[in-house]
Amino acid sequence: MIHTRRDFLGSAAGAAFAGLLPAAAFAQAWPAKPVRFVVPFAPGGSSEIVARSTAGELSKTLGQSVFVDNKPGASGNIAMAEVARAEDQHTIILGHIGTLAVNPYMFDKLPYDPNKDFKPVSLLAKVPSLYVVNPNLPVKNLREFVALAQSKPGQLNYGSAGNGSAGHLAMEYLKMATHTFLLHIPYKGTGPQLTDLLAGRLDAASVGASAILQHIKAGKLRCIATGSPQRLPQLPDVPTVAEQGYPGFEMTQWYGMLAPASMAQASIDKLAAETQKAVRSQASLDRLNQDAAQAVGSTPAQFAQFIAQEQKRWKQVVERAKIKPE
Repeated sequence: MIHTRRDFLGSAAGAAFAGLLPAAAFAQAWPAKPVRFVVPFAPGGSSEIVARSTAGELSKTLGQSVFVDNKPGASGNIAMAEVARAEDQHTIILGHIGTLAVNPYMFDKLPYDPNKDFKPVSLLAKVPSLYVVNPNLPVKNLREFVALAQSKPGQLNYGSAGNGSAGHLAMEYLKMATHTFLLHIPYKGTGPQLTDLLAGRLDAASVGASAILQHIKAGKLRCIATGSPQRLPQLPDVPTVAEQGYPGFEMTQWYGMLAPASMAQASIDKLAAETQKAVRSQASLDRLNQDAAQAVGSTPAQFAQFIAQEQKRWKQVVERAKIKPE
């Protein structure tokens, strides 16, 4: 009887231990297939540069490829809603100032909840917003641009990657600070916007440094100010907005990684740890620095706190500028 009882207890313990193995094995094995990194915007902007840089480094350490999938539309809402419902455990998304801190206040109703449907993974990078004009516009700096805009209210235009995009916010923020009135022309992505800006069909724009630095250096665009707190090493002769009469002004775009709330916490922990390493790797630092982007690589808790701060900040801007969806 004792022998049988021992056998029974041993079998029960073994069964219980075996029952724990699948969950542990799953956590250790993640990712079990390629990871899809969704970018909720069209190709050609800072978002893709940051995403591809991160994905390339992550592919080296995760043991599976991480591939970027551009899914633009509706100010990022389409992709955010899709990823919020993803249950394959291998889909993540690039979070952004627009989708996380602006859309909640710009739209009356969202197909996703930025705080409940996602888990922050890491703040990847910050990209200074550059204020640029077509070289044919007779201005050389921000002061001259403001003077021209104030003399012709509503006659100058600016383009953006869409309503609620970082470029839209940056220009509205500048309009509020300078008391100017410019006509907003939204596009479906940074790429189409840049095409018209380079062709002279747009007067001005604010675009992340990563996407337009090459055009500035080639003389195809004129940078009249940077939204960064200090001058950029890549553009040492271009003063900041703050230097040109608007102290305290700062405008930077930011990009982070989010996972659906349904993703296993063990997988998110692993992804967060590897993402921090990837963003801070020398290859990633060199790639981002080349495009004037500042690598961050925060913890999930730090990213969550940052999102909350940005939501508070941009809620005020959206309400004051009365930014509405297209």
